[in-house]
Amino acid sequence: MVITGLNKHFGELHVLRDINLTIGKGEVVVVLGPSGSGKSTLCRTINRLEPFETGSITIDGVPLPDEGKSLAQLRADVGMVFQSFNLFAHKTILENITLGPMKVRKKSKADAEKDAMALLERVGVTAQANKYPAQLSGGQQQRVAIARALAMRPKVMLFDEPTSALDPEMVNEVLEVMTELAQSGMTMIVITHEMGFARRAANRVVFMADGQIVETGTPDTFFNNPTSHRAQDFLGKILSH
Repeated sequence: MVITGLNKHFGELHVLRDINLTIGKGEVVVVLGPSGSGKSTLCRTINRLEPFETGSITIDGVPLPDEGKSLAQLRADVGMVFQSFNLFAHKTILENITLGPMKVRKKSKADAEKDAMALLERVGVTAQANKYPAQLSGGQQQRVAIARALAMRPKVMLFDEPTSALDPEMVNEVLEVMTELAQSGMTMIVITHEMGFARRAANRVVFMADGQIVETGTPDTFFNNPTSHRAQDFLGKILSH
């Protein structure tokens, strides 16, 4: 995935300023930064949930389409997991996962269900297949949301602070699933405040502030020798707690 010269405004506010970022196949990039730095907006432009003014985003050399059928196809190639789980409340867990593959990927119900059960096993919630989202804990719902995104066989997975709405004891069960996914070779962009995950699972850390990429490097370099004052300040505040 290649992001070039990306700019985005909300009214007068310049929320993304000339973002340039190339993410290789199988690379896990963790985006860190203070609130309001543009991290979530970046995530949402990649999935076309937010339009942008100038610049380009390509996946496998193909530019992001604006709308229509090709956009639905793109969204299938880019899986997204949000802070809130966004599961369909009136559908069972199994139905939540099979819906996309049947509608967009035109899979048969039998194939979609077989794949869904394998994914539920992978994220550790097979026993919940016939329950409704409200019957599951937050951690279980978020693991289902990951399985639902994976069911589309995406090329890239975006995670926008996937653990920030969870109770502390549920955070690790979701991070474990994400770590396993990272190790399996999935291309991932993860916005998170979980520094342990960033150190453990990232190939690269991208630090954003004021809508710009301030610095980028391996987790070791970033956490041990950040070069910018903004990053030093950010880490000083976070790691001193």
